[in-house]
Amino acid sequence: MKDILKGDELLTVLGALSNPYRLKIIAILHQEKRYVSQLARELAISRPLLYLHLQKLEEANLINGYHEVSESGKAMKYYTLNPFSITLNADFIAQVASGITDKKRKE
Repeated sequence: MKDILKGDELLTVLGALSNPYRLKIIAILHQEKRYVSQLARELAISRPLLYLHLQKLEEANLINGYHEVSESGKAMKYYTLNPFSITLNADFIAQVASGITDKKRKE
C-alpha cells in the first residue's frame, strides 16, 4: 500500500476494515499465507461469503490473491497480507478530506 492515501482510498480502506470477519482475515494472514479453504475453515464461514470479504480487502489493496499449483496438480488460490500502516489523527484526516468525492452527486 502506498504511503499517502487519497480521501476516497482512505474511505475504501476504512470500509474494508469495518467488518469483524475482515479483521480476522487480516490477523490470520498476518501469520502466513493461506488458501481459500483454509481461511473458510478457520473462520467457520462459507466460501462464497469468504470471497465477498476477500474482495473488499483486495479492493482496498490490503491483501493479494494469487494461484499456486499444489504437488497433486490442483490449482489453489492463496492470499497474502500486503504491508500497511495507517496512523489516524485529525491532521491526517484534514489532509485527505479534500480528496473525498461526493459519489452521490456523480450518480
